[in-house]
Amino acid sequence: MRGVNRVMLIGNLGKDPEVQQLEGNIAVAKFPLATTETFKDRSGKLVSQTEWHTVVLWRGLADLAQKFLHKSSLVYIEGRLRTRSWEDRDGIKNISQK
Repeated sequence: MRGVNRVMLIGNLGKDPEVQQLEGNIAVAKFPLATTETFKDRSGKLVSQTEWHTVVLWRGLADLAQKFLHKSSLVYIEGRLRTRSWEDRDGIKNISQK
């Protein structure tokens, strides 16, 4: 059986999208997205937990993000989850999910 890599997020932009143009005039937009989950703990107290996600949009979607999305916009995002790793100057390995 094949696996499925599909993510659905509903949340608010942490800042305006940053758009870059790559070689070949390919647009790439990047922005932080906050998703907040609210639940009651064992004592009945309401608790909110916020997760931050880095969203990357390509080509036409990047152009639309630049035109219509702004800090605090509520958005629905559907796509794939990518995990990337790199080493910084000190040789420490970092992991990022996008």
